[in-house]
Amino acid sequence: MEHQHPEKYTCSMHPQIVQDKPGTCPICGMVLVLQKTNEQAGSEHRHGKNPSMGHEGHNHHAMMIADFKKRFYVVLFLTVPIMLLSMMIQQFLGVNWAFTGSSYVLFALSSIVFFFGGWPFLKGLVDEVKAKNPGMMFLIGFAITVAYIYSVAIVFGLQGMDFFWELATLILIMLLGHWIEMKSIAGASKELELLVQLMPAEAHMVMPEMVHDVKTDTLKENDIILVKPGEKVAADGIILEGESYLNESMLTGESKPVQKVKGDKVIAGAINGNGSIKVTVSHSAKDSYLSQVIRLVDDAQKSKSKTQLLADTAARWLTVIALVTGIATFLYWYLTGQSLAFAMERMVTVIVICCPHALGLAVPLVVAKSTALSAKNGLLIKNRTAFENARKITTIVFDKTGTLTVGKFEVSKIISLQTGITENEIIRLASALEQKSEHPIATGIMQKGKDLSIPVPATDSFNAITGKGVEAVVEGKKIMVVSPGYLKENNMSIPPGFTVNDTETVVFVIVNNLLAGYIALSDEIRPESSEAIRILKENKIKSILLTGDNSRVAKSVSDALGMESFMAEVLPHQKLEKIKELQSKGEFVAMTGDGVNDAPALAIADVGIAVGSGSDIAAETAGIILVNSNPKDIVNLILFGKATYKKMIQNLIWATGYNVIALPLAAGVLYKQGILLSPAAGAVLMTVSTIVVAINANILKIKEK
Repeated sequence: MEHQHPEKYTCSMHPQIVQDKPGTCPICGMVLVLQKTNEQAGSEHRHGKNPSMGHEGHNHHAMMIADFKKRFYVVLFLTVPIMLLSMMIQQFLGVNWAFTGSSYVLFALSSIVFFFGGWPFLKGLVDEVKAKNPGMMFLIGFAITVAYIYSVAIVFGLQGMDFFWELATLILIMLLGHWIEMKSIAGASKELELLVQLMPAEAHMVMPEMVHDVKTDTLKENDIILVKPGEKVAADGIILEGESYLNESMLTGESKPVQKVKGDKVIAGAINGNGSIKVTVSHSAKDSYLSQVIRLVDDAQKSKSKTQLLADTAARWLTVIALVTGIATFLYWYLTGQSLAFAMERMVTVIVICCPHALGLAVPLVVAKSTALSAKNGLLIKNRTAFENARKITTIVFDKTGTLTVGKFEVSKIISLQTGITENEIIRLASALEQKSEHPIATGIMQKGKDLSIPVPATDSFNAITGKGVEAVVEGKKIMVVSPGYLKENNMSIPPGFTVNDTETVVFVIVNNLLAGYIALSDEIRPESSEAIRILKENKIKSILLTGDNSRVAKSVSDALGMESFMAEVLPHQKLEKIKELQSKGEFVAMTGDGVNDAPALAIADVGIAVGSGSDIAAETAGIILVNSNPKDIVNLILFGKATYKKMIQNLIWATGYNVIALPLAAGVLYKQGILLSPAAGAVLMTVSTIVVAINANILKIKEK
């Protein structure tokens, strides 16, 4: 029986709003749209649709922007005659433009403004009441309804002065604010849309007798596609024929085009240079690196961190405060002898100023911007809380190989210790055991064998010795390739005259339990590593090297980079204990690792960062994944995490702080000093606060260090 997923409804503007029932967004009042299932979402990724909104949600958003724009201009056109016909404006200008029936003309024009211009807010009020979740639309709808009904009563006999002009200007400013805000939100999610658009719609599929254009989402494993110069790669795969330089900057943040030759992996969405290449497809479009990135960004934008939950709670409380304060303000002024019109005006202004719009947007806008921007720079956020916690890191534990070093081991020395076993034989036997491994040391040994044109023999009874090496039977002999630690544990003496320099890593080759020789390999330190450690020091973050390599090599790298300390000859299962040890000393620890061997350590660390995962981004235990192994990316991540959190706090302070000042002024606490805010001024303040929050989120940038 097929598993049924419960229906979920989300807001196209605020994807973090997810409800089980149809309704409206408590932040912006938009009607919630039905979320896609994973299968539907996967299909939409393949067709280049925005996964965070869905195609319908994206169109709906564009239509809403156009709708608010149209309503704004109609209300703007009608507001001019409304103001000129209003008694208060005429008194201010010292004129009398009243004529027979002028009050009814004013009523008619204001009614159009109220029902046409105010429709989005009135509809939002009804929807929020139905959903039993009063929010911003309820407050605005309530305020304009009170103003309209009171003014209509004045036209038809109630004594007092209408405030149709306040109603018109209030609605006008609210429409303008929503229009500008929606455009800002569209800007915040622009980076994600650019990611989606990277996937080409069609691919050139190579058939036996011709090249045929097919839809990208029909490609499957082992299909062969042709990528012409200047085109985007349509699927993840391996180059079968040809070579070229590929621009992967939009996917990995790597600014320089990368040379790709036969046998190299390519990523869907990368832009091909001048060469023509044929690619064997690794998997379907829905499993491509780009699709996984889009899903990760989408999930991260929908996930809620503690900061966002705090903002949501504050927004709900602000709605309650707005209603209670508004009604209390009305009762105070009316019961102390002020006119009904004055009391109502104060209530309307308080309610408008207290709308939790800016507060509701404070965090979601920064989330939308930061997650999409991160993905473009090769920083994939799986866990929002882990990302925001980057600001707390006091110690960062680095894996050595491939992160602080280039990760390309080259054989620097081959020494035979037995008569009759040549250096080439040492490499031949070691290559046999290392041929199935992707470890950098294995790659270095295999490359040396290739350079020497040595054929690699087959193996039997292959077995990995955790953290110590590998063993197998080759041509009837028991062969082992092991670390110095294995020799120590098994009381095997290291040969006399054994010398290696501090940057070399050594593996020993054992034939039938006798030490046959050793291979020394060296791995140079990345040029970016020194700068990365220096910047961490400037930010008072300690850096510690954690490696399975020997103490001599670890000390050499640690000293060269100026790191605080190092931990050497650590087995994968021991890394977990080392992280716990640091945490017990009060350190807030980030761990970098490859996401596979280091899974337990990544899981226990306060912030787990999987590095160098390339197109395999399924590192379940890491909260953050870095596409490249560049240590400067880790520094950028931490600093960007700090900048993102700072933006959130700035927005929250602004969104709540302006209320602290504006609310008492709206209520009339300085009335006797001649300071009083009109409903229109309240609407301007509320709109300005929302726009400030939106602009502040949009100027968030990843600063390259």
